[in-house]
Amino acid sequence: MLLVMVVITVLLLLIIPNVVTQRSSVQGKGCAAYVKSIEAQIQAYHLQHNKIPSIEELETGKYITSKTCPKGEPIHISDDGTVSAGKS
Repeated sequence: MLLVMVVITVLLLLIIPNVVTQRSSVQGKGCAAYVKSIEAQIQAYHLQHNKIPSIEELETGKYITSKTCPKGEPIHISDDGTVSAGKS
């Protein structure tokens, strides 16, 4: 019985750090994908309104659901429509 508990403990010690690392990687890739999605929504907004929107205009117009990435990084749109994530 003790041997089974030792084996389970060792397996958990090997698996848990890997799961945490993978989650961080997925969230980072999720932000990059969200930025691409916002770039597409900027183009759609520009076609309808003939101007580059702010992040607030995209959110109130229901073009996007959040002004932040999955990890909570804020999204910024420059005057020329370039999208970036993180601190400005």
